[in-house]
Amino acid sequence: MSTKVPQNNTDQQVDLVLISKKISNFFQRINASIFRSIQFFIRNWVIVLILVVIGFGLGIFFDQNQKSYRHEIIVAPNFGSTDYLYAKVDLINSKIKENDTLFLKEVVGISDTKNLKLIEVKPIADVYNFIQNKPENFQLIKLMAEDGDIKKVLEENVTSKNYNYQTLLLFTNHKVTEESLTTPLLKYLNTSDYYSKIQKVVYHNVELKIQQTDSIIRQIDGILNNLSNSSKGNLKNDKLIYYNENTQLNDIIKSKDGLLNEQAIQRVELIGFDKIIKENNIILNLQLVKFVNGNLKFLLPITFVLAFIFLGFFKSFYKRQKHLAGL
Repeated sequence: MSTKVPQNNTDQQVDLVLISKKISNFFQRINASIFRSIQFFIRNWVIVLILVVIGFGLGIFFDQNQKSYRHEIIVAPNFGSTDYLYAKVDLINSKIKENDTLFLKEVVGISDTKNLKLIEVKPIADVYNFIQNKPENFQLIKLMAEDGDIKKVLEENVTSKNYNYQTLLLFTNHKVTEESLTTPLLKYLNTSDYYSKIQKVVYHNVELKIQQTDSIIRQIDGILNNLSNSSKGNLKNDKLIYYNENTQLNDIIKSKDGLLNEQAIQRVELIGFDKIIKENNIILNLQLVKFVNGNLKFLLPITFVLAFIFLGFFKSFYKRQKHLAGL
């Protein structure tokens, strides 16, 4: 026991000395690296300064010119034209990717074809209007929700394509006006022989319903006027009771109120039925905010200097390895 203890102490002392030497060497290497870095900048300060100036200048130029804008058009696809709208948007996107400026200019009518980068269509989730007065839609959502998350069901294409309103998202490099972008685009989307025929039939049917409702309301007004005149010309209470009990006056008034509400809805529908794809709101020139927006004048100089440092260390590493290899 007594002979082994001193040996263990000696081994521990040796280990401590080795560890301290390694730590010392580590810090010496760090100091050497810092010194070489300082020397590198001292030797190449002119190049570094030039890179900073060039990067700063280019950054200011790109910050002023490389901006992106988003434009939103809220539309209501009428006459079951939602799938038609999605197909048209996909077609325009494919032409943008193919750089088919002839199609965009001659067919769609967009003069500045290089400005448009992307077009998307997204539904506006409005489940309340989707199921309002439509029990079949409510039952459909209820059935689909039994096998999954209700939020996921509402966002699926099967459901979302049937919402009343959709949003067209357009992305451009520069600011636009309605005349240069949205007006020709909406005109193109509303050009369809098939849906134009459906539009005329539906519009005529709604007008016919309004006329018929007007006729029924006039008949009801005539009945109410007759009742009112009879009640004024006849002072006998038993006659008044007869009219109150047998003409079902309350039901007649409720029917008239229901017809008036239905007619009001139909008149509002006619306002939106003047187009296949009816625009409800247009918002233009919303600047996209990204991390690089306005920061390129700082990012580019740093990038150029880092690239120069990497290139310098790479050359140094290559020369050192070449020397060790005896080449």
